[in-house]
Parts: sequence; structure tokens; C-alpha cells
Amino acid sequence: MQTEAAVASTATTTQGSGRVFAIIFGLILLAGAAYAGLHLVDDLSIVRSHSATPFVLLGVALLIALGFEFVNGFHDTANAVATVIYTHSLPANLAVIWSGIFNFLGVLNSSGAVAFTVVSLLPVELILQVGSGAGFAMVFALLFAAIVWNLGTWYFGLPNSSSHTLIGSIIGVGLANQFTAVKSGTSGVDWNAAFGVLRGLVFSPIAGFLLAGLLMLLLKALIKIPALYRAPEGRKPPPWPIRLLLVLTCTGVSFSHGSNDGQKGMGLIMLILIGTVPTAYALNGAVSGNQVKTFHQVSVEAQQVLNAIDHGAQVDGNPRDRVTAALQQRKLLPDTVPALAALMAQIDRQVGNRSSLRAVPQEQMGNVRNDIYLANAAIPLVLSQTGLSGEQTNTLTTWRGLGVKATQFIPAWVKVAVALALGLGTMVGWKRIVVTVGERIGKEHLTYAQGASAELVAMGLIQAADMYHLPVSTTHVLTSGVAGTMAANGSGLQWSTVRNLLMAWVLTLPASIVLAGGLFIGLKHVF
Repeated sequence: MQTEAAVASTATTTQGSGRVFAIIFGLILLAGAAYAGLHLVDDLSIVRSHSATPFVLLGVALLIALGFEFVNGFHDTANAVATVIYTHSLPANLAVIWSGIFNFLGVLNSSGAVAFTVVSLLPVELILQVGSGAGFAMVFALLFAAIVWNLGTWYFGLPNSSSHTLIGSIIGVGLANQFTAVKSGTSGVDWNAAFGVLRGLVFSPIAGFLLAGLLMLLLKALIKIPALYRAPEGRKPPPWPIRLLLVLTCTGVSFSHGSNDGQKGMGLIMLILIGTVPTAYALNGAVSGNQVKTFHQVSVEAQQVLNAIDHGAQVDGNPRDRVTAALQQRKLLPDTVPALAALMAQIDRQVGNRSSLRAVPQEQMGNVRNDIYLANAAIPLVLSQTGLSGEQTNTLTTWRGLGVKATQFIPAWVKVAVALALGLGTMVGWKRIVVTVGERIGKEHLTYAQGASAELVAMGLIQAADMYHLPVSTTHVLTSGVAGTMAANGSGLQWSTVRNLLMAWVLTLPASIVLAGGLFIGLKHVF
């Protein structure tokens, strides 16, 4: 047993370590905030506006979007630190700082692909008109609904999912727009994309339950260390090998959470930037002259492929309108292929001879972005409904990839800002969730092996989702993993808590749909 002097010494050491990490993270916060602020000011220096309104809207929307990530941090990331805090592997202040740092690094390391998967669920009509009143109503409705529901479930200590909340809010906005706007195929939710994302959100907790349970059984069969299968005793930390294992799994879950969940805020911030200051963010200014030349060459080849399909037919009217009509009906129309060829030619004339995308005239940037977005959305219709050779398919796919690079990008300062908000949020409000995960899911308290199994599985599933550009819920994967280990260990489940968790999960989608839809309809009358 530890003497009182030893316990006091340990407490002093951990408090000192916590202060050191807090100082380090404080310095990182200051440096990151300065970096993000300076780069934002530099980007906005090219914007010519006689009104302060766009900048005011930008500032308010950015603060709210970062607030969503802050809430996401202290709500979702509490699950990542739950096991190390509950098992006393790390003191609470040090654990949340440690997790915040690796959330920060996870966001910086993310590709941005998940961000645009989430954004692609929004109605095409609103994405193309993100700078309009309806576009601003969309962004603010999404953010307010997500923050309100997250705060409500956090207050009651329920491990709700920010991912489900945001997806539900997107569906709510899409449905509200479809009911209130002129009916078209681009005014509502893209249900094919939505069901693809929802399948990932539903499958991941089931996989978490089963895989964590199997891993727990495997550990018990192969590793005969009795201490690994005990619950924490008082405030005594576990033996060092077990302690190291739990810290490593916490680190992995924190990094994975940042790399996946952090991207949702990035996608929303990019929508805000494109809507308020399109001259600075509609096109990726980092696309250089050589890449623009490649885009021109591929554009010529893609037009030749399309002309071969329609035998050089001409399109009557505005090609943008004809392509939009095909998207509305989600099928090729008789004039879709020539219209797409004409739209590509139009884009090439505006872009192909530039030294970089930054050189596109500011008044044309928004239209060029929308044209590329429409063409990219129409290419899959051509690929799926016409018999193309492998070379022709590759040409159109290459054009689409270059279009994605031109329009789907995340500036480094946005990643830094989101990372700061997520990391800072990690350090706040974790206590309510930690007790639920550690004591209220199973009838027995969480053991070291159960915590490690649940976190290893959560880390692996989140990284797999990143590979397939799918958003998943850290909360759902980890809590279902804990439940799986309890079931595998024969510990039993506290059905009152499980029922509350299931109710929070089941209610999240309809509640966020109604919240976001109602807010969108109300805000449309404001903007």
C-alpha cells in the first residue's frame, strides 16, 4: 500500500505535470489563434466590398461554427478520456489536456474528404446559392440546431453523437427547403447519399459492440494477467504496463476523433467562407499554372469524349440550365451530354488560360465554382447511363478529380482554428460523460481490459471510416464497445442507462430534423 507521503508526492507530481501541459497548450492556443487570424486577414485583403455586411456575417458565422466544434470537443471527446480518467491512469486535468493535444493533431492531419461528404448531403440548390439569404439561413439553422441538441444531451449526461446531430440537421434543412421552395430535384435531400452515410452511422456501433466483445474474449483467453481484468481500486492507478496501454488507446481515440469529427466543422466553415466572401474562397488559389494547363488539356479531351457520344449535337439554350434539369430528374435527358460538353467548354474558357485559379477575375469566381460543381454532379449520370470505353471513362473521371481539387479544399488556417476549438472543448465539461461510461453502462465497474478493448476497437473503426470518407460517431462506437465488453465479460448491462442511451440515439435524428427545419423556415424570413 502507498504511504500518505507517497500519495501526496504523486498528487503533487501529477498537478505539476498538468500545469506544464496547460502552459504548453496555452502557448499553442495563442500561436494557433494568431496564425489563423493573420491568414484570414491576408485572404480577405483581396476582397473588394463597399459594405461591412459580408464581414459581419462572416465573423458571426465563424464564431458559431467554432462554437459547434467547441461543444463537440467537450461532448464527444469526453468519451476518449473516460477510460484513462475512470481507471486513474492519468489525472483528469492531464488527461483532458493530453487528449486535446492529440485531437488538435488529428484535425491537422485530416484530408478534408469527410467534410465534403457531409456537405454533399445538402440540397444542390442551397450549395449553389450559399451566398443568398436561403444559404445563410441554412448555415445558421444547421449550427444552432446542432449546438442546442448537443448542449441538452450533455447537460443530462447522455453520450449523444454530434455526427448524428449534424446529419439530422442537414436532413431537416433539406426537407424544409423542399417543402418551402419551388419543387425541384435539387431542392431536397439527396437520399442516396444520405442513406450511404446513415448506413455507416448505424453499422459502426453494432460493429463496435461485437468487435470489442470479441477482443475482450480473446484477451481473456490469451493474456493471463489477473490485474488486467480488475476494476480500479479507490484512486490507485493501475500497474505501469496497463497504464501505458490505456494512455496509448486514449491517444489513438483522441487522434482519430480529431481526424474524423473535426472535419464536419471544416465543411461548415468552408460553406460560410464561400457564401460570405466567394472572391477569396470559391476556388482553390493553390492550384498552380501547370495544374491549370493540365486542366485545360483534360477539358479538351473530355469535350471530345462527350462530342463522340452525342455525335457533335448542339445544345439549345443555356447549358447550365440544361445540366441542372438533368440533375433535377436524376437522369440523362436528350440534350444533357451536349449541354455538359458546352458547360465544360465555358469553364475552360474562363480558367484554361490563367496563370493560376487565383488569377480568375473576382466577379467570375462564384459562377466558375458553381459551373464546376454542376459538371461534377452530372458526370456520374453520363458514366452510369452510357457505354463508354475504359479510356473515355478515365478521361471524364480525371476531369472530375481536377474539378474536385479546384473546389473542395480546406485552407491550413481553417484546420488550425477547428483544431483549437476542438482541443479547447476537450478540456471542459467531461465529468458528466465519464461517470456514465465508467459506471452506468455495466452492472459492474469498468475494468482495465474492458476500457482498452473498447478504445482499440473505436480507434480502428474511426480510422477505417476515414479511409472511406464516412462520418462516424466516436460516442456511439465507444459506448457500444464498452457495452460489448460488459456483455462478453458476463458483467451484465444496466438497462436503465442503456435505455436512456438508446433513447438519446433514437431521438437525435428526429429532434435535430425538427429543430433545424423549423429554424431554417424561420431564418429564411430574417435574411
